[in-house]
Amino acid sequence: MASSPTVLIRLVASAYSIAQKAGMIIRNVMAGGDLGIVEKTSSIDLQTKADRLAQMSICSSLARKFPKLTIIGEEDLPVEEVDQDLIEDGQWEEILKKPCPTQYSSIKEEDLVVWVDPVDGTKEYTEGLLDNVTVLIGIAYEGKAIAGVINQPYYNYQSSEKKLGEYNSEEKEGKDAVLGRTIWGVLGLGAFGFQLNEVPDGKHIITTTRSHSNKLVNDCISAMNPDEVLRVGGAGNKIIQLIEGKASAYVFASPGCKKWDTCAPEVILHAVGGKLTDIHGNALQYHKEVKHMNSAGVLATLRNYDYYAGCVPETVKNALVP
Repeated sequence: MASSPTVLIRLVASAYSIAQKAGMIIRNVMAGGDLGIVEKTSSIDLQTKADRLAQMSICSSLARKFPKLTIIGEEDLPVEEVDQDLIEDGQWEEILKKPCPTQYSSIKEEDLVVWVDPVDGTKEYTEGLLDNVTVLIGIAYEGKAIAGVINQPYYNYQSSEKKLGEYNSEEKEGKDAVLGRTIWGVLGLGAFGFQLNEVPDGKHIITTTRSHSNKLVNDCISAMNPDEVLRVGGAGNKIIQLIEGKASAYVFASPGCKKWDTCAPEVILHAVGGKLTDIHGNALQYHKEVKHMNSAGVLATLRNYDYYAGCVPETVKNALVP
């Protein structure tokens, strides 16, 4: 008889279903028309009704099923009773069938830290740039990101002729346009839910911030002699660009990115042989006590990491203290 799934595999299977639910919440809020936008620290640091409801859904659903987890969400929300409609109890069956990598088979619930960004790319969400938006659930063990789930609520939304307001679930539209998708991965097991592609050899396409640019970011990018620079929202979105061959490096030489932005995407990238570090080449840490800001920026590639790391100017490194 097959052994029952380990804590990690059960958690990832739950996170998959929970991220899908969050994606549906995000679509429903947009369809309702009232985004409930509030400014947090500035006009580019926003929170919407979707951020609030999706985080409540994700954190409450995880905590009910895994009460000993440490869960750290982006939004600072008051403790309140969560509507039963927001709770997702399901687990993705395909994941439950997967073997747990041996090094993680005896992990206990209380050993895990979950980093949650309910709406990565909130500013873009408010501006209708919906393909930039992702839901991020990253799982860390002993300070290292080991498993992650990324939901793209609006994947393929431009492929359909229906109005956005009519979408409530991940269903087929037309011949092959499916609205929304969920990507997941575990180190030592792999990453699933997308088609891995690489930028052609010798071509340097850099993806970077759309709304948080500055001289440091631009100096660092210029030093890499890119053929093209893509300026888009969302860390999850940028990592997806790397694994799907739309960009060769994600460069953000500035503080601003947080642990909940990078935990899940880092796992997906590492599971397919890529690399994500700070600008100095240091691995990011995800202990529950760690500071939330990635103070020394982010450098990530699917291939050729050493080329891009070697291009980072000393002036940029000196300006960014880990």
